[in-house]
Amino acid sequence: MNECRELLKKLGNINAVSGRENMAAENIAGLFREYCDEVFIDKFFNVIGLKKGQSQNPKSVLVTAHYDEIGLIVTGIEDSGFLRFAAVGGVDPKAIGAMEVIVHGKEDLFGVIGTKPPHLIPPEDKSKAVKMEDMLIDIGYDGKMARKLVSVGDMVSFKNPPQELLNNRIAGKSMDNRSGVATLVEILKELKKLKHDDDVYVVATVQEELGLIGAFCATYNIRADLGIVIDVCHGDMPDAPGDETFPLGKGVAVAVGPILSRKDTKAIIKLAKSENIPYQIDPETADTGTEAAVHSVAREGIPVVLLSIPAKYMHTTVEMVQIDDIVSAGRLAARYIAGRVKE
Repeated sequence: MNECRELLKKLGNINAVSGRENMAAENIAGLFREYCDEVFIDKFFNVIGLKKGQSQNPKSVLVTAHYDEIGLIVTGIEDSGFLRFAAVGGVDPKAIGAMEVIVHGKEDLFGVIGTKPPHLIPPEDKSKAVKMEDMLIDIGYDGKMARKLVSVGDMVSFKNPPQELLNNRIAGKSMDNRSGVATLVEILKELKKLKHDDDVYVVATVQEELGLIGAFCATYNIRADLGIVIDVCHGDMPDAPGDETFPLGKGVAVAVGPILSRKDTKAIIKLAKSENIPYQIDPETADTGTEAAVHSVAREGIPVVLLSIPAKYMHTTVEMVQIDDIVSAGRLAARYIAGRVKE
């Protein structure tokens, strides 16, 4: 459990805004090399690890979890030195006012997102939400110096390192979906203890926040017999719909829905019961909004299972997860891979 905690903190400190995962790919590859027979980085910066099975005619299991994160992109540089920006991925303007950021220019630059102080806001505007186009990043330089160091198109990461909380919880940026990447490592660690016939590909995918793009590349490149997707689902919080949120610490959420393999999902739930691995049921009515949608239509279609880590405050810089859920997800996935019945 302590190893997983330290790993998640390490992963949370990595910057990998969607489309600029090249900044972090080698870090992820280094984590896989300890457990995999082969590790490589594809042209889109998906990080792919292969742990070979022990069968003479192995089938293939593909396990994916995205490692990109939401962020910002510089869209303009004012003569005053302030930077204009737009969202990369699903950034909520309400959540980023006064936020600390890192601007990835010619060098990494610390900045803050500035908004008009409440003292200067006219009374008629005080109840209105601040729009992203009315916010600016302040890096402390004038326009001349800012333009030397920053270009339109440079990416911006949120600066909020992971913090430990009570009850084995961690909060910080990019828990969506570094908790999934931590689960990939937990799967590999567990498989090291088990005999498994199948070749297992673990893939930390890119650009999920922009439309599942890395998963399209991975599922085309790797002809899998089974897909397992690791992502986050909404953790329970005040005023959130109870049927769409899941408590932290009660186990991995196993999705049940139309695009998901009924056979494999039933089998993985049965395994969780028999192994006393905590789990919850996540009913999905559509395509899940995750990489499972890509697996299900790749090539001739890959039977796919979706396992999710409950995360509070998704798409903010204080996303919160519980380590126990990551460990249980890794254990459940690994044991299913090792023991699954082939047709």
